[in-house]
Amino acid sequence: MNPDLNRLQPYPFEKLAKLKAGCQPPADRAHIALSIGEPKHATPAFIHEALTANLAGLANYPVTRGSEALRNAIAAWLIRRFSLSDRDISADRNILPVNGTREALFSFAQAVVDRSRDALVLMPNPFYQIYEGAAYLAGATPWFMNSTEENQFIPEFDRIPDEVWKRCQLLFICSPGNPTGAVTSTETLQQLIELADRHDFIIASDECYSELYTDEDKPPAGLLGAAQAMGRTDYARCVVFHSLSKRSNAPGLRSGFVAGDAKVLEKFLLYRTYHGCAMPPPTQAASTAAWQDEEHVRENRELYRQKFRAVVELLSPVLNVSIPAGGFYLWPKTPLDDTEFTRMLFHQQNVTVLPGSYLSREAHGINPGHQRIRMALVAETRECIDAAQRIRTFIESL
Repeated sequence: MNPDLNRLQPYPFEKLAKLKAGCQPPADRAHIALSIGEPKHATPAFIHEALTANLAGLANYPVTRGSEALRNAIAAWLIRRFSLSDRDISADRNILPVNGTREALFSFAQAVVDRSRDALVLMPNPFYQIYEGAAYLAGATPWFMNSTEENQFIPEFDRIPDEVWKRCQLLFICSPGNPTGAVTSTETLQQLIELADRHDFIIASDECYSELYTDEDKPPAGLLGAAQAMGRTDYARCVVFHSLSKRSNAPGLRSGFVAGDAKVLEKFLLYRTYHGCAMPPPTQAASTAAWQDEEHVRENRELYRQKFRAVVELLSPVLNVSIPAGGFYLWPKTPLDDTEFTRMLFHQQNVTVLPGSYLSREAHGINPGHQRIRMALVAETRECIDAAQRIRTFIESL
């Protein structure tokens, strides 16, 4: 067996199941799960219709590059959303459809890391655990960049030593952040592009929460937009990952795309061709329809805003909590150890949250997830309000 498999840590939800084992929550309260970031809003009907109307495509092998219609729809969306030039984004050279960002983020590291060198893969801390696993199985070593309240939950990139950047082959970033909701500015993204030029590494920007944001007039910046604004129209060393899971409430569709540096994507396409991970034709048709519509996305954002306002109003008297700039998570401090808080809350109120320490690692003297929890406001508004009321009752009883 691949010995690097032994370097993988248990997934956060595996740890959570063990933490809750033996607890008997009150039977008179229905369980409310705020632990998993799985959207619960309805998938738009037109996506269902496009999927079923194209089932005849199951009779054909799909191509790894995806259909021209899908790539054109993605290119048009990128141009609109991030103010890119239609002269510089090519549907043929700069875009690859993928089966969700989780699969793509993992496989990307396998394709780009040179394991013959002493490679580092840098990632935020806390982080999406796929980044860490992808680094280990690519033969690299993760290097964690702490994201704390003191630095507004954005890693302090200018404090990372040059010797670390010199060994860096791949930098994972996530904006809006999971779990913090912090948004990385255009200026910071441009700083990272300059660092990538200087030290010759690739930036993998996980932007799967980019369409969930608080201020309708201030959508989060993206890496390709930052490159465009500094005249980098070849998007060298820049690769972005987008998904329909959160944007369109279609996590089961397993549909997203990778876009950016054409030279990097040429090699990634080669890898994916051997990997055998082409998107099924009906999924491509449904995805094409989804990327062409924005009305359902605006409605989706407003649903999350309503939940944030209601839940934060209930919890702010007892928790240090505020509405994040993006995403659908709350990341509050807890009045006691995060694992103890999680277990006691489940036992007393039948509400499940995720301990922050399960989403981070001890690095540079701290675990930035310690004494924090992640709350995913994915359920219907009424259920989220019920959960917030139970959490408040629990904290007031401590």
